Amino acid sequence: MEKVKSCGFLIYRTGPQKEFLLMQHPHRWDLPKGHVDDGETNLQCALRELEEETGIRSDHLRIEEGFKFKSRYIFTTRRGNQKRKTLIVFLAELIEDIEILPTEHEGYRWMPWNPPHSIQEQTIDLVLQEVDQWWQSCHVTSQDR
Repeated sequence: MEKVKSCGFLIYRTGPQKEFLLMQHPHRWDLPKGHVDDGETNLQCALRELEEETGIRSDHLRIEEGFKFKSRYIFTTRRGNQKRKTLIVFLAELIEDIEILPTEHEGYRWMPWNPPHSIQEQTIDLVLQEVDQWWQSCHVTSQDR
């Protein structure tokens, strides 16, 4: 079975409320992400895909050090082939209000942070659940100090 790796970002902003960015495909929502090119690190891939798909550059972000979501699953292509996919998602706050410029999607949407979420069971919901748990653990840890 062919293996593929995809890397991307969950981008959030905090004002006026906490929201996260989703990209619109014809029949689903997704995170800005894409396949790793030869010689690229996972983070380089995620940053490249983010800029290509949204116009958001690394200097517009504060990357959350210590967070990295990783998932493996099997999916079926449009041609009916099965592939084993590794998905890696980084977390970053958008620190500069910029215009999102979708290039590979029909549009985008800032979704309110209101867990639990039910968007896409196999990937997005799992990422959001792990982000929520990570934020809660970071908050508890900082209070204990």
